[in-house]
Amino acid sequence: MERTHISDEDEGKRVVNAKGDKIGMIKEVRNGTAYVDPDAGITDSIRSRLGWGEKEADDYLLESRRIDRVTDDEVQLKD
Repeated sequence: MERTHISDEDEGKRVVNAKGDKIGMIKEVRNGTAYVDPDAGITDSIRSRLGWGEKEADDYLLESRRIDRVTDDEVQLKD
């Protein structure tokens, strides 16, 4: 089942870009908002596009407007 909103059951799911490349994992969901633990290998340009800034933070807010769909296995971001 696909949807476009985040729920508590999405904790632990991988987050992938539009090409299917893993960029992190949902570490926590608070009040319908996902916080992502990014993979160490994601580039600064991807961080910048997501508004995540520097590599200093542990978890980053995933804005709902960036989500294309949520499946049973992953959260896919828009291009």
